[in-house]
Amino acid sequence: MAHPKHKISSTRRDKRRTHYKAVVPTVATCSNCGAAVLYHRVCPECGFYRGRLTTEKKSE
Repeated sequence: MAHPKHKISSTRRDKRRTHYKAVVPTVATCSNCGAAVLYHRVCPECGFYRGRLTTEKKSE
């Protein structure tokens, strides 16, 4: 295994780590019920995706 010959400074290390960020997911509104939905996902409230009913909601 390779071993470093010199210590990596904290500035150099932190420059490399600047791209490690948390990403906020993009949220859209459901066209059927108006609930907040992640893109390319079925609406958890009504079961619609792109204007079509994909999953029936269980009635209790």
